[in-house]
Amino acid sequence: MEKPFILHMLTTAKNLSPFDVNMALDAGWVSAVPYINVEASEVKDLIQDVIFSRSPKGLKKTGVFIGGRDTKQAMDMLKTAKNSMFAPFEVSVFADPSGAFTTAAGMVAAVEKELKDKFNSSLEGKNLLTLGGTGPVGQAASVIAAQAGANVKIIGRQLEKAQRIADLCNEEFGEGKISIEAGVDSEKDEYIKTAEVVFSTGAAGIQLLSAEHIASANKLQVAADINAVPPSGIAGLDAFDNGKIITNSPSGAVGLGALAIGNIKYQTQSRLLKLMIENDDPVYLHFEHAFEVAREITNSI
Repeated sequence: MEKPFILHMLTTAKNLSPFDVNMALDAGWVSAVPYINVEASEVKDLIQDVIFSRSPKGLKKTGVFIGGRDTKQAMDMLKTAKNSMFAPFEVSVFADPSGAFTTAAGMVAAVEKELKDKFNSSLEGKNLLTLGGTGPVGQAASVIAAQAGANVKIIGRQLEKAQRIADLCNEEFGEGKISIEAGVDSEKDEYIKTAEVVFSTGAAGIQLLSAEHIASANKLQVAADINAVPPSGIAGLDAFDNGKIITNSPSGAVGLGALAIGNIKYQTQSRLLKLMIENDDPVYLHFEHAFEVAREITNSI
C-alpha cells in the first residue's frame, strides 16, 4: 500500500489556520493533521513520534509545519524540531507563524521590484519605515529589508516596545549582522519627511499613513500595505493597487495593496509546501527561504 503524504501542523494557538490547511492540501499534501495549543517543551517528543513511526523511505512523504502567532517562538520550535532529528530519520519543517514569513517576503519582494522597475534602484541604502512594525509581519519584513541593505526603523505606539522588538530582530533573527532602529508613532510626522519606502503592517482597518503624511513625503518612492480591510493602512492606496501612483504624492510614489502582495504571498507559500514534497533531502524553511522564492516569483512577472 502506497503511503500518503502527511503534514503534521503544529500551532501554539487554540486553532490551526484554515488558510494554512487549504494551502497544504492544494500543494499536494494528502493529509494535514492539526496539533493545537502546543507548548515549546512538547516539540521534541512530537517530532520524534513523527520520525520513528515511518521508515526513512516513508519519511520522504512526511513533513512538519509550524504556525502560531509568535515569530521567535516559531523559529525556536523550528530549531528544536531540527535538533530532534538525525539521519536517516529526518523530515522537512516549514515555519510560517500567522503567515507572517510568506506575507513579509511577498511584500519586500514586490517593493524591490517596484524600486527596480520604476526608479532604477534597490533597497540598498533606502530609509524605510515599518509602521505597526511590532507585529509578526512587521518584524519579518523589517529583517528581510535590513538584510537587503535598507536603513529600517520599526515604528510602534510605544517606544519601549518598538525598541524591544528592534533588538529582537537584530539579535535573534539578524544574528547581529543588521541594525534596525526603533521609533515612536507620535514622531511619524518627522520620520516621513526622509522616508523613501514605507511598509504598513498594522492591524486591519486602521489607517497608519494619512493623506497629509503622503503630501509631506517628498522622498517617498514605494509604499506597501498588507491591510485588505477598509480603511486602507495608507491613505489613497487600494487593496488592488499594484504599482499605481499614490494620489497627491509629490514624489510620484507608487503603492502596493494587500491583494497584490497577497498574490505573491500565496504563490510563495504554495511553492515552499511543494518543495517539502519534491525535495529528496530534508529542508528547514523560514522567512529567508520565503524571500528567495518571492524574489523568483516577482522577477518572473
